[in-house]
Amino acid sequence: MSDLTQLQYSRAQSTATDGTSQDEARGLIMTVAQAADDRKAVDIVLLRVSEVCFLADYFAIVTGFSNVQVRAISQAIADQVEEEWQRLPLRTQGLSDASWVVMDYGDAIIHILKPQEREFYNLEAFWGHAERIDFSPAP
Repeated sequence: MSDLTQLQYSRAQSTATDGTSQDEARGLIMTVAQAADDRKAVDIVLLRVSEVCFLADYFAIVTGFSNVQVRAISQAIADQVEEEWQRLPLRTQGLSDASWVVMDYGDAIIHILKPQEREFYNLEAFWGHAERIDFSPAP
């Protein structure tokens, strides 16, 4: 299956199967942020990108300091989202190298990066015109 066909299929599946509203997508991204924070991710940035791109409604960008921590953050997010929202990622990429893991939930895309990759790719600047969502970790 070509990348374009795969992307179209994933987007159609997420729209057809989850039927999430903006409120549900926002709840999902807050769950993602809390799960990342629980695994000691730092510099958690949440962006509402629905107004500036068609790929997703929200992006989460977080930092882990080692390959092991990046994988642990990814697993914590997957576990928490499955428990609270009964959803699995449509696709997860980068677990083998674990310097940049991308998790695609259709309406939310999560980027878990090590510091060097985060600084080099600077996703916040690329999506700088998107609305930032406040996140305060639960005590």
